[in-house]
Amino acid sequence: MPTARSRKSPANQLRIIGGRWRGRAIHFPDADALRPTPDRVRETLFNWLGQSLDGLSVLDLFAGSGALAFEALSRGAARAVAVDSDAAAVAGLRENATLLGATDLEAHRGDAVAFLSRETRQFDVVFADPPFHEPWLPRLWPLLPARIAIGGWLYLEQGAVIDVPDGWELYRHRKAGQVHYHLLRRAVTATDANDGAGIDMTRQG
Repeated sequence: MPTARSRKSPANQLRIIGGRWRGRAIHFPDADALRPTPDRVRETLFNWLGQSLDGLSVLDLFAGSGALAFEALSRGAARAVAVDSDAAAVAGLRENATLLGATDLEAHRGDAVAFLSRETRQFDVVFADPPFHEPWLPRLWPLLPARIAIGGWLYLEQGAVIDVPDGWELYRHRKAGQVHYHLLRRAVTATDANDGAGIDMTRQG
């Protein structure tokens, strides 16, 4: 686990860019695979989603620093569940939640596929930033629909443009450096529409 000194290094911190905690710093441990989403990408993402996430539930897989979960809570999300396999990262998530007073953050240590397989709740927004050079997507695609509300959103970072599978609609895609970031929506079928399923979110950008 990193020392307290390394955790406070400027290289290991970022600032929340919007909402009630705008400007507040969060710290994260040293880890080779930990790649926080850059400020400009987070800004674009929350322009796409809309600056207010009031009352929504979010799931942050491969959470790392927890930047996306904390940004969502800062913008009014009712609950954020953050999952990471690294013990130091999870400890950092809980520490930052305490410092911010983020009582609606759940931090879980574990494998993303195992978590999705046992979880029973649905979420309005899911963030997924799996390691680029490991074959995570084929394992995640079959599990994600059951965990995302009809009409809900999936934000995905990868090292290349993804092939969008059936049942999803690509809403936006951009590239920043070597990172391709995508916002997809779980498709609403005729049956879903008749049942009145889905969520209502204001989109901007």
